[in-house]
Amino acid sequence: MKKILFLFLFVPLIASAQPKILMSVGVSPNLYINHKVAPKENYYSIGRIYNISPKDITPFNNLKLENGLSLGQQIKIPLNSTNFFQSGNTAADETFVPVYYEVKEKEGLFRVAVNHNDLSLETLKHWNNLKVDVVKKGTKLIVGYLKVKKELSALAKNGVGNFIYTTLIVNIKLEENNITELNKKTIVAAEIGTKKSDSSKKVIENTKLIELVPKKTDTKEFIKSEPEKMAGVFKNNYESQTVNNSLVEASGTAGIFKSISGWADKKYYCLFNNTSPGTIIKITNTGNGKFIFAKVLDLMPDIKQNEGLLLIISNAAAEELDVNSSNFSCSINYSK
Repeated sequence: MKKILFLFLFVPLIASAQPKILMSVGVSPNLYINHKVAPKENYYSIGRIYNISPKDITPFNNLKLENGLSLGQQIKIPLNSTNFFQSGNTAADETFVPVYYEVKEKEGLFRVAVNHNDLSLETLKHWNNLKVDVVKKGTKLIVGYLKVKKELSALAKNGVGNFIYTTLIVNIKLEENNITELNKKTIVAAEIGTKKSDSSKKVIENTKLIELVPKKTDTKEFIKSEPEKMAGVFKNNYESQTVNNSLVEASGTAGIFKSISGWADKKYYCLFNNTSPGTIIKITNTGNGKFIFAKVLDLMPDIKQNEGLLLIISNAAAEELDVNSSNFSCSINYSK
């Protein structure tokens, strides 16, 4: 009987020490992880687990350090610039542990990215091996990484490495200082950590290496592989969605948001309140008649600058429409 009682008491202690999936709660800049106080834990031991000072934990929870903690008490562990990262590297004695977020009802990837320190949509998709723009409720997505000490935190067992990659590495080899418009757009598309090493090389920090040599023959061949329709790659998707459905027409003012998509791959995106994510919208610039096909990522953010706008499109889409201002008049078509 004593042996059985001993095992009964001992199992919870082992379980509390096991690494767990870290789940992000809240919206930046007030992101946090929930933690339930285990036996013998205090502010300092918990701080070592999550690599954060007790002086950060107590005010975040409206608690006082001198009052201590109670067994089973729920506290919030802040995710701040000390322990939460979305780029960079660690010291040799540290590792990065993935932090996840569970997607809620009617929540798009764009909203998840914005709520986690304005993380780029492309990086969010890259970290989670996603090729789609819509995910189901309950999907767990990596939204960042907790930096912990290997010798101090049990969470280190879930560590994935010492460097956080974002999107793509683009290595442009220049010949006779000649760079084409196509390659200029490729450079703009990466938009992350440009480093110049010399006059003949430009490296944009990311994960996958792509080399483009701007020889005339190579450039022509590359351009031929681009979509023939300048309106974007979602044209066929639009036709599929609208072939047996009624079309909705509307007109109004469109705004613009920054994105690194669309410059080279012709994948244009928009934010729109009146249909579900994944819907393709034909957007026409009423000033010049040019049009593109854009995929709806999410709802428009409910902020003052978006008041009165019909929708918001990516800056790559705006360039294709030859828009020269922050807002412009447009008409749209999409399926019900």
